[in-house]
Amino acid sequence: MLDIVTLGDERLKKHSILVPEIDGEVQELARQMFASMYANRGVGLAAVQVGSLLRLFITDINGDKPRVFINPEIVETSVEQVAIEEGCLSLPGINADVIRPLQVRIQAWNERGKPFTLDAEGMLARAVQHELDHLNGVLFIDRIAQKKRERLLKVYSRNN
Repeated sequence: MLDIVTLGDERLKKHSILVPEIDGEVQELARQMFASMYANRGVGLAAVQVGSLLRLFITDINGDKPRVFINPEIVETSVEQVAIEEGCLSLPGINADVIRPLQVRIQAWNERGKPFTLDAEGMLARAVQHELDHLNGVLFIDRIAQKKRERLLKVYSRNN
């Protein structure tokens, strides 16, 4: 199982790089990421959260199947946005409402190297956007008001 990188690790602020080839190493990384995500009771995990700066993330949302997204790109978002509480395995114990589009269309490759397009809504859309943010060096707390972020970071610092 892989260790989860937490707030303060500089890798969380970096842009991840494209996966050049979907090979056995990438497939094994995805497999290990699922094990780590399940062990930590998560619903999504980006490769950077386990220390790898590759553009890869996984999701397993209730009501959907486990998914691997390699070199993902959101190509369309809904106009309608909604605020929903988010948390993150890299910021344990911190939750906040984040406003995001309700629906997204994402293109990516799966672990077998097949391209796909997915229209996601609800919690899957939320997870896709949250994990894709990780690949761009953005944390969910970067998307909330500064005063609230500062308050949450104080709480986080006291507890970790």
